[in-house]
Amino acid sequence: MKSILLLCLTAPLWSQTRLPPPATPRLPASHTRTEKPSTAHTRAATPATTVSDAEIEKDFRARLAKSKLAAGKFTIRVQGGVATLEGRTDVVQHKGTATRMAKSAGARSVNNRIEISDAARARAEVNLAKGRRRAQVARGETRSH
Repeated sequence: MKSILLLCLTAPLWSQTRLPPPATPRLPASHTRTEKPSTAHTRAATPATTVSDAEIEKDFRARLAKSKLAAGKFTIRVQGGVATLEGRTDVVQHKGTATRMAKSAGARSVNNRIEISDAARARAEVNLAKGRRRAQVARGETRSH
């Protein structure tokens, strides 16, 4: 109890004394930054990180083989970092998935010429119409299926 009382009485005196500011820790020279920060987070390809066309094509084919997309349905040509995709699919989403795969393989841009079958377009239209009807039904009303 005495030590708490003593601390309370001396705290204001102690805070009023002029002590030198605490020393800031100095980092070794190897830990200091002298150059500009890296721009690796930007999307533009730099000459040091440019991937060859053959590597992009190889990486895309490997990604395609690992995916649920049929590897035999699509062809890829890469020239100057621009990937051109061709083929035909029965699933609408495969076109967008192939584009994302080519971008993640290192392509600067993608020219997607994959054609969607008429059957896939019809299924997408039916699904879209069902979704619209579901969204247009007011609360409390019964839905007709």
